[in-house]
Amino acid sequence: MKILMVNKFLYPRGGSESYMLYLAEHLKRMGHEVEFFGMYDKGNTVGNSIGLYTQNMDFHSKGLARLLYPFKIIYSFEAKKKIMQVIDDFKPDVVHMNNINFQLTPSIIDGIKKKGVPVVQTVHDYQMICPNHLLYNFDKNVPCERCINGAHIHCIKNKCIHGSFVKSVLGVVEAKLYSLLKTYKKVDLFVCPSNFLENKLLSSREYYKGKTVTIHNFINKEKFAGTHRKEDSYVVFVGRLSKEKGIANIAGTAKLLPEYTFIIAGSGPDEDMLKDIPNIKLAGFLTGDKLTELMGNAKVLLLPSVCYENCPLSILEAHCMGVPVVTMNSGGMAELVKDGVTGTLVNEPTPEGIAEKLRETLENEDYYNILRENCKNEKDNVLSVESYADILIKEYEKLVAR
Repeated sequence: MKILMVNKFLYPRGGSESYMLYLAEHLKRMGHEVEFFGMYDKGNTVGNSIGLYTQNMDFHSKGLARLLYPFKIIYSFEAKKKIMQVIDDFKPDVVHMNNINFQLTPSIIDGIKKKGVPVVQTVHDYQMICPNHLLYNFDKNVPCERCINGAHIHCIKNKCIHGSFVKSVLGVVEAKLYSLLKTYKKVDLFVCPSNFLENKLLSSREYYKGKTVTIHNFINKEKFAGTHRKEDSYVVFVGRLSKEKGIANIAGTAKLLPEYTFIIAGSGPDEDMLKDIPNIKLAGFLTGDKLTELMGNAKVLLLPSVCYENCPLSILEAHCMGVPVVTMNSGGMAELVKDGVTGTLVNEPTPEGIAEKLRETLENEDYYNILRENCKNEKDNVLSVESYADILIKEYEKLVAR
């Protein structure tokens, strides 16, 4: 099978890129042909046979080209034209889109369908139903679902995109445009990493019905399941140090539990909230073996996100290493952790609520040991890239046959 993978960045940068590149490598090992379309960058690690990409857009630049960005990030005629040329050359059986907004735009969907090729999109966030992609109000620090059914004016009122009125207006214009054009109606299949996200899509528009499937994310199971565990007494957090990830709640919880050490792996704009708290150790941004070792030796993984997480890889990785998880009873977090089985769910998103559940998990030895043993068994339910790809190829084949 010939598969055209589409993503705005074509080098390792974030979650959607890691997903696409790792999946594509395995699809190649299975014998499939894979090419890529996205934005030009000198750091690109993958590409297509004719070397055709959209112009690089650096939002931090100060050149004259920057003046055209507000138009290009809403509907890119360049991306639409070029992806059609790549399709003419490669002749893919299916096009698999990932993160396409701003640098590519959903305009490419029109181009793909003009060529009569089935199109799949992995929905990495809530961008199709929320202009700031997070279902989250930064000003009030609470989840927000007011735009799901098209009431996008709230995004402008609350300056939901980076606290900027102009950016929020552009985000709403984009959302309104593709809603009026019914662009996403042309996509043949939406791969949702959580039932939570799938249900939000289905509740927002009638035309998503019959076009969604939930497949939880995959991880490198061999890497995490093979970790030699020498359990330590600390609580670990892994992620971006920003408001929506519950950083303020971590700070408050640590103050309520001075007898426990909290090790924080990550970086971000709200790092200062965690400084000068005696029982918090900032490990910085970690990757590879150092991160695996830190997580694998932890007593528990804490994931206190205020926003609706989709399908956090850290939970899947913790399960594979036999590390219980304490997380919020919301979003995709709640469907990955079985309360009282592989971890503990927190109903009250406050330092007091989190501290209570951490104590419940850590101070009851019998309960904790049950969680740890169940986590070891839970690794069998976590998808590897091999099992994920098998499921995906079957979905591709259905579309091609149709």
